[in-house]
Amino acid sequence: MAPIPFLSLLLLFSLTFPSSSSAFEQQQSPLLKYHHGPLLKGNITVNLVWYGKFSSTQRSIIVDFLNSLSNPKTTSSPSVSSWWRTTAKYKGGSSSVVVGKQTLDDKYSLGKALKTSQLKVLAFKYGYGDGKAVNVVLTSSDVAVDGFCMSRCGTHGSVQVKNSRFPYAWVGNSVSQCPGYCAWPFHQPVYGPQTPPLVAPNGDVGVDGMVINLATVLAGTVVNPYNNGYFQGPAEAPLEAVSACTGIFGKGAFPGYPGKVLVGETTGASYNAVGVNGRKYLLPAMWDPQTSTCKTLS
Repeated sequence: MAPIPFLSLLLLFSLTFPSSSSAFEQQQSPLLKYHHGPLLKGNITVNLVWYGKFSSTQRSIIVDFLNSLSNPKTTSSPSVSSWWRTTAKYKGGSSSVVVGKQTLDDKYSLGKALKTSQLKVLAFKYGYGDGKAVNVVLTSSDVAVDGFCMSRCGTHGSVQVKNSRFPYAWVGNSVSQCPGYCAWPFHQPVYGPQTPPLVAPNGDVGVDGMVINLATVLAGTVVNPYNNGYFQGPAEAPLEAVSACTGIFGKGAFPGYPGKVLVGETTGASYNAVGVNGRKYLLPAMWDPQTSTCKTLS
């Protein structure tokens, strides 16, 4: 299982880094090793379980992001789809994402305090799919999850049924629990340099933070679905395609500064990718296996 350790901010800000941004970017360019396992390639369906209270606007922000990943019609640059195309540089070719079934569980069927085992129950409550589906559980801001805000902002993993394995993922809304951990750079971090936070591109600190973490776990699911794909470090706590590039959103990034990104003229909101329906998002750097560097969109 691969957790997102609250964007690894505790690690990021507790280490001593070089003072220059170029030295930081060089240090933040790890080598992800391929461990000879299968990757998720081809057509991938992402099924969503909305657990708790989400407004229709919040759901549309996330669904538009997912619909943008493999949308060739997005003409604006830089685009969400150009960010996702980096996953095609890993072995096996491209991964085309489509949104599948969406399930609303706004009655908190398992309560407001969830264990990891219950996340798996929710993920597969409505079926397993064909092995090319990723069931994603999204928890609202009033739901506590084991390890949330303490050691992770989201996670992905898989379950085995007979001779098949089925991937799943989870991401939580941190706005009322730990935005300084899981929604940075849209909120001041708990540790490290206290630079002003960026303005969230969709006006929702919690959900815009969820997009960053969802992007992280989806990329990790594609390139390391069963803990034997691409990663660095121990398999139980790996650094993957995006988590290996923690804290980098644009060129010139250094601890406490996400890097140079675009800013909306009228809104002042920060972004580096455009998606469907004119949506704007801030997406983290992804490790490029062809150049062995953390690739940014801006």
